[in-house]
Amino acid sequence: MAKHWLVKSDPDHYSFDDLVRDGKAAWDGVTNTTALIHIRAMRKGDDVIVYASGDVKAAVGLATVARDPYPDPKVGDPKIVIVDISAKKALPRPVTLAEIKADPAFRDCDLVRISRLSVMPLTDAHWRRLLAQASK
Repeated sequence: MAKHWLVKSDPDHYSFDDLVRDGKAAWDGVTNTTALIHIRAMRKGDDVIVYASGDVKAAVGLATVARDPYPDPKVGDPKIVIVDISAKKALPRPVTLAEIKADPAFRDCDLVRISRLSVMPLTDAHWRRLLAQASK
């Protein structure tokens, strides 16, 4: 069964629009131990919400894990793993961090609890709630 994930990217570095333009990208640059554990758990076909960090601070798009985790060939350290992610579509509207924090349904979500984490799992309930908010 596919899992749900949220990945963060600074749009000044690589935006969701860049991912849509490219179609697919290696999700690299992650060095945090906890985020790397999450990347190792990702599997081809898993659902992804792309979150724009920086000045935007909002969930902005949907993607899919296109390739199981593999060592980052640019780093040369087998502990540093990456996945390929394929763009699906932009959310109907961005869901801001302020909206997420204001919703009690997200009080136990890593996005609220561990704000610096760049890759995190989402429960089915959090996934559905984010999609519902994006459709309002």
